[in-house]
Amino acid sequence: MDFYGDPDAEDPVQIASDGLDATEEADVHIVDTAGRHALEDDLIDEIEEIEAAVNPDRNLLVLDAAIGQGAKDQASQFDESIGIEGVVVTKLDGTAKGGGALTAVNETDSSIAFLGTGETVQDVERFEPSGFISRLLGMGDLKQLTERVERAMQETQAEEEDWDPEDMLKGEFTLKDMRRQMQAMNNMGPLDQVMDMIPGMGGGMMDELPDDAMDVTQDRMRSFEVIMDSMTERELENPRSIGASQVERIARGSGQDEERVQELLEQHKMMSQTLKQFQGMGQGNMERMMKKMQGGGGGGGGMGGMGPF
Repeated sequence: MDFYGDPDAEDPVQIASDGLDATEEADVHIVDTAGRHALEDDLIDEIEEIEAAVNPDRNLLVLDAAIGQGAKDQASQFDESIGIEGVVVTKLDGTAKGGGALTAVNETDSSIAFLGTGETVQDVERFEPSGFISRLLGMGDLKQLTERVERAMQETQAEEEDWDPEDMLKGEFTLKDMRRQMQAMNNMGPLDQVMDMIPGMGGGMMDELPDDAMDVTQDRMRSFEVIMDSMTERELENPRSIGASQVERIARGSGQDEERVQELLEQHKMMSQTLKQFQGMGQGNMERMMKKMQGGGGGGGGMGGMGPF
């Protein structure tokens, strides 16, 4: 995307007007006004002047998910000033669930347009009422989870063009496959977000976990990657060939404990055994299993394979 700004200019209205002229070839323009914790009178005037200058097709109020009941006053002032056609809820990658945004929507008789769950463009989600309410109540969001999985796999495949995820179900599961799967998980975003989308894993259950639980998990995955970077191609392709002397060498080369190297090998063995249960499974059986997972049978048990990470 093209971006226009003028750090030397002091008049926001003039910046917005000049920006439209400078980017007139663009298909879509987004005019971002200054943010405030509260809408002071001078900011209200500024917003009204900018709206008159740019004549927007749609006015969106952007709210921090953690704003809480303060959203009511802010939304009312914004709506009285220039009107609201939609609310964008950001920072949903934190602990806040966005309940205050619902207050803003109710107060202004508008709707939620988008959800922001991270720092990149890909983290701007279309608003799906059922999924949003489901996550708000700690019931998960399988549709959004599925979209994230598909996007993460596509990104991982783009990074490694010779890799096809389905190959893991056909042949031997190697440490290279495990590393790619870990990369795909990283591409899905913060683990606490992903866990929040799994039925039975959000809401109160997440609150019961230690504060550093997710950090520990992320650190564990990073240490696994460092260890695999210290292995030879043969060891990555055939983990069963790794003996005690190799474990010692790998630990020394990666700066990790031998116990962590053994932990990685045990993790690989567990994942390999899990995948073997799927090998040879017919398409019909696979589809029935997926329907059972999506139907909520057994809570989040269908995602148990993610547990070891």
